[in-house]
Amino acid sequence: MGEGAAPAADGAKVTLADVAAAAQVSIPTASKALRGGPDVAAATRSRVESAMADLGYSRPARQRSRAGLIDLVFTQLSPWAIEIIRGAEEPALNSGTRLAVSTAADEGQRERWLDSLSGSRTDGVILVLNELSPHHRARLAGLHVPVVVIDPIGQPAPGVPSIGAANWAGGMTATEHLIELGHRRIGTITGRPELLCSRARLDGYRAALERAAIEVDDSLIVVGDFHFESGLGAASRMLSMPTPPTAIFAASDAQALGVYEAARQHDLQIPQDLSVVGFDDVEIAQWAAPPLTTLRQPLAEMAALATRILLERNADTFNQRAELATNLVVRQSTAPPPPRARGRRQARP
Repeated sequence: MGEGAAPAADGAKVTLADVAAAAQVSIPTASKALRGGPDVAAATRSRVESAMADLGYSRPARQRSRAGLIDLVFTQLSPWAIEIIRGAEEPALNSGTRLAVSTAADEGQRERWLDSLSGSRTDGVILVLNELSPHHRARLAGLHVPVVVIDPIGQPAPGVPSIGAANWAGGMTATEHLIELGHRRIGTITGRPELLCSRARLDGYRAALERAAIEVDDSLIVVGDFHFESGLGAASRMLSMPTPPTAIFAASDAQALGVYEAARQHDLQIPQDLSVVGFDDVEIAQWAAPPLTTLRQPLAEMAALATRILLERNADTFNQRAELATNLVVRQSTAPPPPRARGRRQARP
């Protein structure tokens, strides 16, 4: 039986020799590729790892010496990502660990990142990514690198720690704030619907309306993607309605700033004519004009926790989801609806 034999689907044992044969390389080359040897071409390493995933071969995990490096991988860099980097930086630097920041927006970039990871040493990976393909998940699992996921798109693989914010509670708090100010016609701009955080914030918005006995109007729910442009487009559509909302809850600060621009284009003042609440509390929120009321998502704390899990080498035992609390930060973008708007809406059937 070869090293690291694993049961195949038919009950047979998969050996390193089987992996080498499937990848069309020698057994020593397959062994070096799986160990991350530097003298193996990236294409060869990729074939070996793919063969390992296809055959169900699993190497026994080895005790790693400290590499002094953590990989932090994003779909893209943004103000949101900068907050994550800031949070990871302090515990990493305090332990003498460097951060390697990468972006992997598409399949090709993720393939190249995994090629690089398989040929290097790291103490672990913090993934702030959209969903990895099954192929890339298999490659990453085959490297036996500790992984922590921040705000995953879906349910992480069993045993993989994930860290997020209390998105449902945040969505509810944002909407309740507007209701308490007197708003009854409240729009929302969601994030991408396949994201867990997007669905949770929308569910919190719905729950707040239902608790206040306010009918949920589906025409006031517009799907966005967390970016400025989607906030601008969604708000423009809502503000062009015969009976526009008096308040909008945007599921990200970037979208909220898009609402600001839509209001400007419609000759509306914030908060006199339209109240706006965002979500995240990235640095730019306090410098907006007027400063943005928003739900503070503890991005830095989420990243710090993920970093500590990897530094303390307990990613294998911290196999659960942690949700950190969100907090409402009230600034100058929210106010009671204008009396003329309330009267006009009451006069309509």
